[in-house]
Amino acid sequence: MSKVITRTVQAQLIARPPATRPLTPALRYETDDPLAVRIVFPAEISLDGEEVAWAFSRDLLAEGLRGPAGEGDVHICPCGQERTVIELHAGEGVAVLEFRATDLSLFLQRSYDLVPAGAEPALLDLEEGFAALLRGV
Repeated sequence: MSKVITRTVQAQLIARPPATRPLTPALRYETDDPLAVRIVFPAEISLDGEEVAWAFSRDLLAEGLRGPAGEGDVHICPCGQERTVIELHAGEGVAVLEFRATDLSLFLQRSYDLVPAGAEPALLDLEEGFAALLRGV
């Protein structure tokens, strides 16, 4: 049975500095997908009125808390000792979000309490994953 950790956090959407907009996304970790974490944005702030989730590597989050990390759609970088910036790149543009580093660190630690680093492969069902790929799912 899958276990899920969800933590609602405060963030700032940096629109055009110095303009910011407060947000309350949720951080989510699921043992069914042990290598990933998600930032889930509530429906009321999305363009189409639907909840939006961004999934990326749990290792990327850990790395980004220590120093600049990421290639492609998600970049994470410390901003001083108390803040962490996460950039989400999409076809529509880039969202720059600022989080309290302690919120991200506490969430990450809770995910490691549930599934320690390096223990993720034991939870992966590789045969089912390959079968789904072959079925085109």
